[in-house]
Amino acid sequence: MTDETTPVSDVGESEAAGPAFSVQRIYLKDLSFETPMGAAAFQKQWQPKVNQDLNTKSTQISEDLYEVGLRLTMTVTDGEDTIYLIEVEQAGLFVIKGLDPQQAAHVINTTCPTILFPYAREAIDSVLTKGSFPALMLPPINFDALFASALQQAEAKAAEQSKGDDTTH
Repeated sequence: MTDETTPVSDVGESEAAGPAFSVQRIYLKDLSFETPMGAAAFQKQWQPKVNQDLNTKSTQISEDLYEVGLRLTMTVTDGEDTIYLIEVEQAGLFVIKGLDPQQAAHVINTTCPTILFPYAREAIDSVLTKGSFPALMLPPINFDALFASALQQAEAKAAEQSKGDDTTH
């Protein structure tokens, strides 16, 4: 047997040097619910049309800490009448370190919203049932596909702009 011991701090340093991702906090940042028709919405038969708007945004808080927000706006209409409008911004604080800028952007735009989405969906359904409306039970969203599409659109736009900049004299 040896009497040598390895200090705990030496073990943790090698692991801390590599890439890291963790969730620090998930919270409801903003919530709005409106039923412009009031009780009249419950007095008629309606064929609802659901419009969904989805946005994400991120802010770097410190070197390795990012706030990522997922905003979902659901507007349900019947013809010209708005039955209800609900807007939820679910946010989280995420530690992201040891990644190159492209990898970090991918995590911020795909992994973080994927983590936040179930919380936003639950907040929407909870408020809707309290407002006496049926839950929407939103299906999962493929944030990887959305991010890939956004990158393709940005590349196409950049290519289009570079064509416009290439003028011969």
